Amino acid sequence: MADIKTAEKNEPAKKLRFFGLGKLRPYVGRYKAIFFIMIFANIAVGVINIILPLFQKYAIDNFIKNQTVAGLPVFTVLYAALLVVSAVIDYFGAYGACKCEMFLLRDMRRTAFNHLQTLSVSYYNQNAVGKLHARVMSDTAVIGGTVAWDTYQGAWTLTYAIGAAIVMFSLNAILALCVLVIVPLVVLVSIYFQRRLTKLNREVREINSEITGGFNEGITGAAASKTLAVEDKLDAGFFARTDAMKKKGTRLGHHRALFSSVIAFAASVALALVLWYGGVITMDGVIMIGTLSVFMTYAQGIVDPISWLVEVIADLISIKVNIERFTALTTSVSDVKDTPEVIEKYGDSFNEKRENWEALHGDIEFDDVTFKYPDGEEYVLEHFDLKVPQGTNVAIVGETGAGKSTLVNLVCRFFEPTEGRILIDGKDARARSVQWLHSNIGYVLQTPHLFSGTVRENLTYGRADATDEELDAAIKSVNAEGVMARMEKGYDTVVGEGGNTLSTGEKQLLSFARAILVDPAIFILDEATSSIDTLTEKLIQGAIEKLMTGRTSFVIAHRLSTIRSADIILVVDDGKIVERGTHDELLRRRGAYFNLYMKQFKEDSITASVAKDE
Repeated sequence: MADIKTAEKNEPAKKLRFFGLGKLRPYVGRYKAIFFIMIFANIAVGVINIILPLFQKYAIDNFIKNQTVAGLPVFTVLYAALLVVSAVIDYFGAYGACKCEMFLLRDMRRTAFNHLQTLSVSYYNQNAVGKLHARVMSDTAVIGGTVAWDTYQGAWTLTYAIGAAIVMFSLNAILALCVLVIVPLVVLVSIYFQRRLTKLNREVREINSEITGGFNEGITGAAASKTLAVEDKLDAGFFARTDAMKKKGTRLGHHRALFSSVIAFAASVALALVLWYGGVITMDGVIMIGTLSVFMTYAQGIVDPISWLVEVIADLISIKVNIERFTALTTSVSDVKDTPEVIEKYGDSFNEKRENWEALHGDIEFDDVTFKYPDGEEYVLEHFDLKVPQGTNVAIVGETGAGKSTLVNLVCRFFEPTEGRILIDGKDARARSVQWLHSNIGYVLQTPHLFSGTVRENLTYGRADATDEELDAAIKSVNAEGVMARMEKGYDTVVGEGGNTLSTGEKQLLSFARAILVDPAIFILDEATSSIDTLTEKLIQGAIEKLMTGRTSFVIAHRLSTIRSADIILVVDDGKIVERGTHDELLRRRGAYFNLYMKQFKEDSITASVAKDE
């Protein structure tokens, strides 16, 4: 799977393609009616703004020059009416732009979040949370704001520029050219700055993502940084990134300022030409003073559209980077995905067809499986075979970092085999949906995770229809009654973000209960008791063994004493399975398992001796 950064690096070789706006068609197309009203409203305002200087010409040539007020009341009423109509229409245009921005933000963020739920574990291994957050929040905010408000302003700008040009040419072609002489310069300067601004915007956005990631890590890892006393190192890293952002941002600002200054200078030159040439031909009687005033108004008024044109070009150059990043996220292809045929029969994560789901019994077989991680270079399994009949308890042991989770990741289809097959109940796992498989797995992680919300909401994530009696049974089965007794509001107690109002042990007990509640055919315990104190572990160990009876289970063991009764023990070293057998068989071999067991036995004996002396 290509990560986001790789996708972005491939973009500069592509042509501008209307600044990448074509990629937003699915989102913009849903609100064509609102965009039409918004554009029509601003076209109408632009037409009124073109007409108003002609009122000025009429007033000078008829009232001021002739020194009369005949007809002035009617003139005033019409002029005031145009101003009121312009203000009302402008309101509807601005309101439409606001609605478009909010709708686009909502839809893009929903799409991004929805797509993230479909991606495999390897995607999250390769892309930092901070960068993903920036794409979902920051990039969509820039895209939504630019598309909505630049469209809003663009309708007025083009209408005013084209309409004013037509009126000026109808009045005096040479004087009109004096005003419009800056247009070719704008085009040339825009082309010159286009590549520079695109490159700098991409660099600034990338650094901004790194800052977001660093900020996220600084908060989520606050406890670790304080216990390790590395605040100064985190500060230094964050300061370095923000300093780089300052330098790149300043350079970007320099180029933008230079870009704008050149255009503003050209606009001033055009205005000076109008003053000079217009004054001459007015003195010669070629045009009237009222006509010159119209040209002066248009010359001054057209500076804003030209300046805005400069700004919108810069915005569109900038938004191209945001669109690239957003599109790279929403078009990322998961390493693990169901075929169209499987989706047709079983549904997907958001549209399940449970009526077609077969019961899962729990027979699992690794059939000539070869595997390496997507971002890895070495194979961690080669031509691996293993049959796990229903109800088998498989224990996986090894030193920390030995790669014990590989088999579990493959069973859960977090990753697909590089070669070979994994059979579930005699059928290739890829022949059924990922959602079907995951709904039949009870997974308890080493580091428990609870979602923000109440205890009830967390326990029922896999069983929304669970009754209080079923919740009570699940809590009782893991001996977590004491935890619930301390909950002020029982199942309606709010656990806080990530369950931060609970201890690690309490969160783990609730995680056990949550897994048990779904009545899974396959149990996976990933060092699940390592975060629980020894006394609590003993309390729930018997319950766990009872619950795993008749179910296929994979236990990544922290304490070897807890897996003596496992049907098969797999010993992992350096990412590879080096031994397999029962507890007694492996001890008799006096190999890797024997060494692990004796090492832990000595450590436990020393710990017990120290505790006894105290």
